[in-house]
Formats: sequence, structure tokens, C-alpha cells
Amino acid sequence: KQWYQRRVAITAGGFYASILLLKLSTNFILTVRARITQKVFPNEEDAKKYKGKVDFNNDDVERTRRIHLNDMENIIPFLFLAFLYIGTNPGSTCAKYHFLVFTLCRFVHTVCYYFSLPRIAFIPAVLVNVSMAIQCIIYFM
Repeated sequence: KQWYQRRVAITAGGFYASILLLKLSTNFILTVRARITQKVFPNEEDAKKYKGKVDFNNDDVERTRRIHLNDMENIIPFLFLAFLYIGTNPGSTCAKYHFLVFTLCRFVHTVCYYFSLPRIAFIPAVLVNVSMAIQCIIYFM
């Protein structure tokens, strides 16, 4: 039973980690889209190629860059915590829900950030990280 729970947690962790890493790896698409539609670029070569201008302060481009930065600030710690959390041999259902809630929250947060909506989805995601961290501290103490 214990091995089964760990195996389910590892599988769920791998699944949701893959989704989050894919999200993190493809966030640049939002920035590229914003740069091309706004015709603002970080260097002269691209500005000439797309008949735009060099600009580092475009609101739309900066919003998409902040989405990417925010994901890095939240997903990377989650991945480390999830790895440690799996080592505590959590219940399979509990582990799956931790990973699912965090992943859904990151997608909801991105949509809200992109469309300038209230971003309360970060709260459950932070609580997931806090929960896993506390459980790891108690287990490894």
C-alpha cells in the first residue's frame, strides 16, 4: 500500500510538473505576440525586420513578461517542494490534489493577469506550497 501511494504521487507529480514546465517554456509566445502586434522590440535588428521601433516600456509587452517572471517565481519553488513532498510518502489523493490545485491556479492566474482581472488565484497556490513545506519540515525534522 505504501509503495502504491508513493507511485501514484510520483506519477501525479510528473504529470503536473510536465504541464507546468510546458507552460513555463511556452510563455514566451505571449511576449512575442505582444511585441509583433505592438511593433516594439528590444533590439534594432528585430525592429527593422518587423518595421517597428525599439522600446522597453510598452505596457502590453511588459505585462506578458511579468506573467513569465511570475511563473518562474512560483513554479520553480513548487517543483522543488513537490519533489521533497513526494519523499514524505503522502497519501495519493492528497498529493494529487496538491498538484492539481497548484496547476489550475497557475493557469487561472495567468488568464487573470493577462486580462487585468483580480488575481486571487495565487492564494490557493501559495497555500499549496505552504502545506507541502510544513509537511516536509515535520517529516524531515
